Amino acid sequence: MFAIIGIVVVLGAVIGGYLMEHGQLGVLVQPAELLIIGGAALGTLLIANPLPIIKKIVQGLIAVLKGNPYTKAYYVETLKMLNDLFMLARKNGMVKLEEDVENPDKSQVFTKYPAFLKHHHAVHFVCDTLRMAISGGVQPFDLDQMMEMDMEVHHHEATVPVSALITVADALPGLGIVAAVLGVVITMGALGGPPEEIGHKVAAALVGTFLGILLCYGFLGPLAANITKMNDAESDYLRCLRQGLIAFVKGSAPALAIEFARRSIPGEVRPSFKETEAACKGGGQPPPAGK
Repeated sequence: MFAIIGIVVVLGAVIGGYLMEHGQLGVLVQPAELLIIGGAALGTLLIANPLPIIKKIVQGLIAVLKGNPYTKAYYVETLKMLNDLFMLARKNGMVKLEEDVENPDKSQVFTKYPAFLKHHHAVHFVCDTLRMAISGGVQPFDLDQMMEMDMEVHHHEATVPVSALITVADALPGLGIVAAVLGVVITMGALGGPPEEIGHKVAAALVGTFLGILLCYGFLGPLAANITKMNDAESDYLRCLRQGLIAFVKGSAPALAIEFARRSIPGEVRPSFKETEAACKGGGQPPPAGK
């Protein structure tokens, strides 16, 4: 949501300032320049990246426009889900969780938390960890190392699309210059014609440079930075899961394991002890989604 507001603010400020100086808005509408810059940028993206990376870039941009899902309410539901798992294992033994981790879509615990089930990597992260714990042949330290390695690999994969998007953003001013140079070439071919026609062609050439710089610093660069922050937020979320899981596997009581997980949550979205306790006991409602 805030990304969309930011885009509107950028466009409003640039166009509004231009109109305040009595600029002609129609001059900025140059489809040919936009085609040159946008098409060349898309081409460089296709040249430099395989299809899976491009898909992740699109997914990242869509996620940014939707907003950060890792709110306080999301964390409260996650802590409640972990508490349900730990209580079930404490009452009936770890083996009782085998059906849940093998078929999370049919699990009596996971199905109560559809938002968590949609986060496929988090589901695999939890289920694979519990599967190893149930086997009984893995020490807690080794299990913790596995989770850490999983997080590092996933974070590295998440940074690749961001790097690709930043590369395209950095190329946009140069592509704008390419469009401007082509415009100058066309202008030189029109020398001797009416001054109005020459002026229009010069303006079109300058618009190419303008678009390249605006798209780089006004849109793609900030969007790439936002995706990076989303990746960091996901890493924080996985760290919360990791702390809760490893604490329980080491033998901590469910309430203590949940507290380990809660303390690892960033302060701006961390639920209080009372909020967590009320949610885990079923006596409280999660806070509003935006908090």
